[in-house]
Amino acid sequence: MSSLSPAAPPRLSRPSWLASPRVLRTEVLAGLVVALALIPEAISFSILAGVDPRVGLFASFTMAVTIAFTGGRPAMISAATGAVALVVAPLVKTHGLDYLIAAVILGGLIQVLLAVLGVAKLMRFIPRSVMVGFVNALAILIFTAQVPHLLGVPWLVYPLVAVALAIMVFLPRITTAVPAPLVAIVLLTAFTILSHVSVPTVGDEGALPDSLPALGIPNVPFTLETVQTIAPYALGVALVGLMESLMTAKLVDDITDTHSDKTRESWGQGVANIVTGFFGGMGGCAMIGQTMINVKASGARTRLSTFLAGVFLLILVVALGDVVALIPMAALVAVMIIVSVSTFDWHSIAPATLKRMPAGELIVMVTTVAGTLSTHNLAVGVVLGVLAAMVIFARRVAHFASVEKNGNTYVVRGELFFASSNDLVYQFDYSGDPDHVIIDLSGTHVWDASSVAALDAITTKYAQRGKTVEITGLNEASARMHENLAGQLGAGH
Repeated sequence: MSSLSPAAPPRLSRPSWLASPRVLRTEVLAGLVVALALIPEAISFSILAGVDPRVGLFASFTMAVTIAFTGGRPAMISAATGAVALVVAPLVKTHGLDYLIAAVILGGLIQVLLAVLGVAKLMRFIPRSVMVGFVNALAILIFTAQVPHLLGVPWLVYPLVAVALAIMVFLPRITTAVPAPLVAIVLLTAFTILSHVSVPTVGDEGALPDSLPALGIPNVPFTLETVQTIAPYALGVALVGLMESLMTAKLVDDITDTHSDKTRESWGQGVANIVTGFFGGMGGCAMIGQTMINVKASGARTRLSTFLAGVFLLILVVALGDVVALIPMAALVAVMIIVSVSTFDWHSIAPATLKRMPAGELIVMVTTVAGTLSTHNLAVGVVLGVLAAMVIFARRVAHFASVEKNGNTYVVRGELFFASSNDLVYQFDYSGDPDHVIIDLSGTHVWDASSVAALDAITTKYAQRGKTVEITGLNEASARMHENLAGQLGAGH
């Protein structure tokens, strides 16, 4: 008599960073570099939002640590961002910090709701030309954000930036054991300290916190009036944050040749903003610049780098604030310049590409870039680019619909929708045609009510002359739409 032994429990695979010392080193060093790059950015965004630098720094810590567990795109960095700062700045000015925190929490809840409703699936409607425009505009914004740090500064800043750029360009050709940006930051900091030169430092950007963030509830009245006050800003935080995060996730997917869970990333961003709000942060979303440092410049691929970026950030600003304050801004400016250059899609503006690219694609890309640069808001640029792509696509497809006459039969080919069906009614000879006319739609598809209304108008015009129309060849979906709407749209008026 045989007995069956119980099946062994499935073995959980170890994270790649735990299985390989080399990967672990890469992830740890990448997190450190990103943390250093986050500090001046978080301070700047805090100033932009009109809040204390601590609010932005704490937001960057809580966003990075939370999204490392809840996000759907490994190695992507989320923290306080300029786009969110622009959205909430008016609220801070009129109602203060507590209303900002309440708006961030509500914005996070809206993001979770949008994730449940499947907003991530809308990413499929963003054309490649919009993505290219998004990337190029982002690269330009990253570069222009460094310009103020290069104006009205001591002359020594310029050779320091040049040295840092040289390190980051040439060191990877020799070794990739240590991230080149980290080497540049350490060497420039050591030089400025030992030589006692006076150049702008991280400490000049604002005071660093000396205590840990504390959990709390915003001090606002829990009334309908409060909700009405913060709702528009919360919606702005939710939409801008999701759009930038999903676009950045798609970009990282392309760079790493891997797929990410956009729905998980959507609700993960919401959870991260909720946590950030309860810890007194200003909210945020994915950061393309720091993500490129993490993924491209440092070679990180796992959630560990994202988590450590937040942990190192907190350690640096709280425990080692005096040391971090001595880092010359020249080093961080050089890092961001390299990021902007590597982010820009240079192939998209190459003469050979421009000669082959359809004019409509170029218009969409330029519209995305122009919209972003004029508003300093990537979400606005993307929306404008998508709208331009929709208009150009509609115009292009509208010309595909054609009508050919063969005796008493009209053969319609192409796609019938609002743009192509508007001119359909003028393609028939109502007075000269025989008493019975056939419209063959076997070569087309009826997409919307506008097309059904156009067919009704044609039928009505023939009926006014005592003639009948027979519509044939409708596929199943088109026939169903025509049956439901025909005669119900007032087309004869």
